[in-house]
Amino acid sequence: MTRTKRVKTASWRNRENLTGYAFVAPMLLGLILITIVPAILSLIVSFSDWSFIQGLDQFKFVGFKNYSRLFSDQVFMTSFKNNIVLLLVVPIQLIISLALAIIIDKFVYWKSFFKVVFFMPYISSIVAVAIVFQLLFAPSYGPINKALESLGVANPPKWLADLHYALPSVMIIMVWVGIGFCLIVYLAALQAIPRDMYEAADIDGAGQWSRFWKITLPMVSPTTFYLLVTGFISTFKAFDIIMVLTQGGPSYSTSVITYDLYTTAFVSLKTGYASSMAWVLFACVLLITVIQWIGQKKWVNY
Repeated sequence: MTRTKRVKTASWRNRENLTGYAFVAPMLLGLILITIVPAILSLIVSFSDWSFIQGLDQFKFVGFKNYSRLFSDQVFMTSFKNNIVLLLVVPIQLIISLALAIIIDKFVYWKSFFKVVFFMPYISSIVAVAIVFQLLFAPSYGPINKALESLGVANPPKWLADLHYALPSVMIIMVWVGIGFCLIVYLAALQAIPRDMYEAADIDGAGQWSRFWKITLPMVSPTTFYLLVTGFISTFKAFDIIMVLTQGGPSYSTSVITYDLYTTAFVSLKTGYASSMAWVLFACVLLITVIQWIGQKKWVNY
């Protein structure tokens, strides 16, 4: 290759790289300005006793005082325990979604219709869903308690107004809302499984359960892993449904970290303390994701 050709090739590659950077630049700039820079600033603020309504001259570093204070904060610890309990929503969603996906894939003719039916709650406004369930779970006039009374239940639960039933009620709603998304993803995974694998299993005399455990479950394991990771992250980020339904009550029985963070930052105006909550939340999500990523090597089949 002559020197002229090498210069032309290098010039063409430079133009190509610049074009690529030009296309990436808007997204990269948004990522830096909207995500990375605020995250770094919040980390700095988490080591301070400062409120966003104060001037920068009131900024005062307190070291790890905010973080140590979290573990003696009863509201935060209750919110953290509630977040751990909410993790149960994810496996329940996956079990129900996989069962429904198998039934729709193998035994139902109007697959598209049922996809839309189950997916509607997921794309519906969470505010609208919360209002509907507030009416359904109403202690005195709600259809659920009226049905229970007609079946002979003398004192049905007060659901969202009951200290012991409020969090399970929220979990039921979260499961109902999230089933549609998991169902659609599982259906795509099931339809991607080669049919000759099931035909070979039939020839070998494998039964329904054997085919499920030996073929279906291993083949959809990458999908299960994806839904587990995204599901656990979304449960830690749960906020809107708590805000609309219960506002963390009664007696903080449904409070979660994101709601406690919100009230601390924008009601109590403790920006530094709220930032420490945000980073503890980030650490929990990161830890759970890393554990799943390490564990997936033993049960996910690619």
